[in-house]
Amino acid sequence: MSTTQDAIAAAEAHSAHNYHPLPVVVATAEGAWMTDVEGRRYLDMLAGYSALNFGHGNRRLIDAAKAQLERVTLTSRAFHHDRFADFCAQLAEFCGMEMVLPMNTGAEAVETAVKTARKWGYRVKGVPDGTAKIVVAADNFHGRTTTIVSFSTDPEARDGYGPYTPGFEIVPYGDLAALDAAVTDDTVAVLLEPIQGEAGVLVPPPGYLEGVRRLTRERDVLFIADEIQSGLGRTGKTFACEHEGVVPDMYVLGKALGGGVVPVSAVVSSAAVLGVHRPGEHGSTFGGNPLACAVALEVLAMLRTGEYQERAAELGDHLHRELGLLVGDAVREVRGRGLWAGVDVDPSKGSGRQVSERLMERGVLVKDTHGSTIRLAPPLMISKEDLDWGLERLREVLAD
Repeated sequence: MSTTQDAIAAAEAHSAHNYHPLPVVVATAEGAWMTDVEGRRYLDMLAGYSALNFGHGNRRLIDAAKAQLERVTLTSRAFHHDRFADFCAQLAEFCGMEMVLPMNTGAEAVETAVKTARKWGYRVKGVPDGTAKIVVAADNFHGRTTTIVSFSTDPEARDGYGPYTPGFEIVPYGDLAALDAAVTDDTVAVLLEPIQGEAGVLVPPPGYLEGVRRLTRERDVLFIADEIQSGLGRTGKTFACEHEGVVPDMYVLGKALGGGVVPVSAVVSSAAVLGVHRPGEHGSTFGGNPLACAVALEVLAMLRTGEYQERAAELGDHLHRELGLLVGDAVREVRGRGLWAGVDVDPSKGSGRQVSERLMERGVLVKDTHGSTIRLAPPLMISKEDLDWGLERLREVLAD
């Protein structure tokens, strides 16, 4: 495609509407930068919603993928392959858990967590069949399947897809008293994002996650942490739960686990929980395939050094200091942790979409959510100089 307009028009002609992308057509990318079909360069300050934590075209990950591409890419789970055991063992150890159930997308992993919690409730806790309940938080975003949107409070994600799946109780995010009141004898799990991403990078009140952990232990309920966006270094810790010293019963992982190369997701838990599954009861053709395992193993090796977590913490402190200086006439509030921020722009400066478009015109790519909020989540390998360049473009847009 020779021009941006040509490429977008061609896509519009044959693709159903689901996303509302910014009018940029990326052709190549490296590190924290992307180049469009007309040669314009853009600083990526979204990083694929954390899927690109290690940047575009990370050489270690590309080399790991290339090496595996020459050997075998897919066996399906009908057969064993020689990367699977290492992936499961290393991911379990990395998470301080015992077992792994690999899938592909984040939504698949959340669905797997829901099915696991229900089966655990029936086979281990003794909840009467068909009555299991899972407590979730309002303003959550866990995916787009019919079951997952059944417990969404976002009309855009939910409306028009009924009838909805029962078995979920929605409570306000950050409200321990409401959570406690919602848990009954039939409750099998509490499913939460340690930081709510799509809602605008909402950080819960101090002590909330610790309280959830205490409450779930006391009531014999699984604590499921959806760390698909927040996990694997984004917040300055390996997992966002670590900021309160909390270890859930189950991690749901995705996005960065595939290094921005292939979709990889997983549910990680104890043998007592994941051991409830028996052969043939759940599966995925591509889940845990050789290519996915090879890339994810390299991701784990990179995270073990701690450098990405440290970088996210250090640059994140700088990011939030700089964003904090903008709070006033142009910015109402800044939230987040590590290299992850939700910026509530004053509506007088435009909608989040309009601010994102003006940033795009200046060579910075971000994404809006819920009105006048924009999200910043650059790759963890971004240089301080590039981060500052992007922040200066934001200041220019807000000064207009």
